[in-house]
Amino acid sequence: MTTRSGFVALIGTTNAGKSTLLNRMVGAKVSIVTHKVQTTRARIRGIAIEGATQVVFVDTPGLFRPRRRLDRAMVAAAWGGAADADVIVLLVEAHRGVTEEVAQIVERLSEIAGGRQVALAINKIDRVRPEALLGLAEDLNARFPFVETFMISALKGSGVDRLRGWLADALPEGPWLYPEDQIADLPLRMIAAETTREKLTLRLHQELPYELTVETENWDERKDGSVRIDQVIYVKRDGHKGIVLGHRGETIKAVSRAAREEIAEFLGRKVHLFLQVKLRPNWLEEAERYSEMGLDFKDGA
Repeated sequence: MTTRSGFVALIGTTNAGKSTLLNRMVGAKVSIVTHKVQTTRARIRGIAIEGATQVVFVDTPGLFRPRRRLDRAMVAAAWGGAADADVIVLLVEAHRGVTEEVAQIVERLSEIAGGRQVALAINKIDRVRPEALLGLAEDLNARFPFVETFMISALKGSGVDRLRGWLADALPEGPWLYPEDQIADLPLRMIAAETTREKLTLRLHQELPYELTVETENWDERKDGSVRIDQVIYVKRDGHKGIVLGHRGETIKAVSRAAREEIAEFLGRKVHLFLQVKLRPNWLEEAERYSEMGLDFKDGA
């Protein structure tokens, strides 16, 4: 049987549904999903098997107008993921249509596509009428020569199987790039840190989630098969420590419990999770922090 494999970059504006689509394609949660925008920071690779094809998805950070060094590094990572892929899929929210940011992305596609196949996936189709979907598809295809257009709901799964099948046929022939049972190429330490950061983001409803980062400081495999994970939550301001801890430590306890349960489910074994909160005012300007997030510090300059 002829095997195929390759990289598929999912690009789009923040909250377009890229992480939700990645998790749906892979069949497991490998990318952070919250109601907050700009939550995906690194180029997260999830791996799906479709017939004889191994599809390696690159869930890139959302494309937006960057302001801080971290923003610039995230946008650079997104475009880098697209430029390195075999196939590019642009996700556009059906109910938002062609916003200024979407128009800018489509315009930039002409520069970086470089002969690659670029497909359009109009997401969240349940939010608009069918006639509006057709009009949006016509508008976008007039702006760029997409090879295929898909109408999907990443959250509900509508149209996702068709998109995955098309991607499997579009990738080049070649041996698989990863073992058959591997679903992500992120280190487990980073997956664990991203899980905790997601729980913090869901729990904290102010701007604070953008001002913190989580790192796995220690990973200790125990003889009984369980694992002890020590993580540090870095915050920029002293006042943020109290917010993360919560009254009598209630917030940090709830975050730790939720993260521990999800990490344990992902690993399939018992997890002992220990969290610390540390003040680090300049973490956004430290190259080491960017390396931990899978980003290039120089890209933020």
